[in-house]
Amino acid sequence: MKGLNCLQKPRPTLSSPIGWICFQIGLFILPSSAFLAGLFLVTAAGLGSFNRSNTYLEDQWNYPFLCAGMLMLIGCFGAYSGWLAWAGLANWFPFFWAFWAFQPYLETTEARRCSASFLMAGTVPVVITGFGQLWFGWHGPWQLFNGLIVWFLAPGGQPVGRLSGLFDYANIAGAWLALVWPFCLAAILQPFKKYLQRCAVLIFSIAIVAAIILTDSRNAWGGLVMAIPFVLGPLRWNWFIPLLSLFFIPLGLAVLPGVDFELQQWTRKFVPENIWSRLTDIKHADQRYLVNSRLVQWKEAINMIFERPWLGWGAAAFSLIYSLRNDVWLGHAHNFPLETAISHGGPAMFLIVIVVFALLLTALRRGVLTISEKTNYHSGMAVFDRSWWTATLILVSLHSVDMPFFDSRINIIGWILLAGLRCMIISLDSIRNDQSRLVVHVE
Repeated sequence: MKGLNCLQKPRPTLSSPIGWICFQIGLFILPSSAFLAGLFLVTAAGLGSFNRSNTYLEDQWNYPFLCAGMLMLIGCFGAYSGWLAWAGLANWFPFFWAFWAFQPYLETTEARRCSASFLMAGTVPVVITGFGQLWFGWHGPWQLFNGLIVWFLAPGGQPVGRLSGLFDYANIAGAWLALVWPFCLAAILQPFKKYLQRCAVLIFSIAIVAAIILTDSRNAWGGLVMAIPFVLGPLRWNWFIPLLSLFFIPLGLAVLPGVDFELQQWTRKFVPENIWSRLTDIKHADQRYLVNSRLVQWKEAINMIFERPWLGWGAAAFSLIYSLRNDVWLGHAHNFPLETAISHGGPAMFLIVIVVFALLLTALRRGVLTISEKTNYHSGMAVFDRSWWTATLILVSLHSVDMPFFDSRINIIGWILLAGLRCMIISLDSIRNDQSRLVVHVE
């Protein structure tokens, strides 16, 4: 009971008490089991849909999703991919609703901070199993609770030599760890009453960084670096940007083409080999074919979009058509807008993408990166809103060159991050209004 009381402390006043507990438990077990987490999160979303101050149709941010959903539904009737098109709607329709239904649990900065903490705690098994599979040869499947949770742990990682942990592929694990990393940074910056708490946060953050590096995912490495300036905030950029430049100068000299050979070999002595070789693709040069390159994939994807621009080909159509035309199987187009446009048409893609970017840009314009700690709800909480915004930006950026969206856990957390952004905008508007009233009162 004491644990449940702790769960209730930061609960937004208008949210369901049971729904709040289910929401936090769902976040905690999400990295370990999408199925179990889904049960808790669906319960939370259902309870979050009742006794609301606004209905679904009263929030204009939902309108683009409704329109996109109707276009997707119409497109299924003539889809090239047949029944797969109908099955693909499961990636969208429940989450158009969940985006609105999760918002009562993310209304305040304190609620978002608490949610981020449960997300970090739930990531511990990913890190531990990832280290175990690389260093100790752990492999699955492992079953918990009589098979209710099954961990398919690949021996040596997937691909071999790359940390994947509880995920099917190293790039997906890297995407998850990269979006959790901003919350680790925010936690490090928080004041702690107990020395052991700070040590625990530092150890966990170091483990996250090590795990990201071991995924050998260039996208995750980019997210690792991208998070730091945004979470720290512009006030710290005057010293951080020059420091970051000192790191990137030798890295650039080690990997960029056209650099003098002797200079490049000298700088590579100071850059870990697994980093510069991965960035120059030396390890994988003999495995890559032109038909598998991103540019060829995107060119083929654009051609497909022009062939059926309005309603698309149906979900999973890219893999079917690409394999027929190139005699090579690829699961997706490695770009979210292109994949969505192929599956559901350009208009539906535009409606979804515009909402995502509008949420990011609106929060940015409202001052999420620059708002003073003194004007936020609680001292030290502004950094968690910055970390939330940064985690969303990282996940969006990753989808420009890959599709971690197809992992159900990444899909779920992505919509939760978007729901949190919507609530953050409301919070920032409230802060600005309070400041305006204060100025008027002083004058």
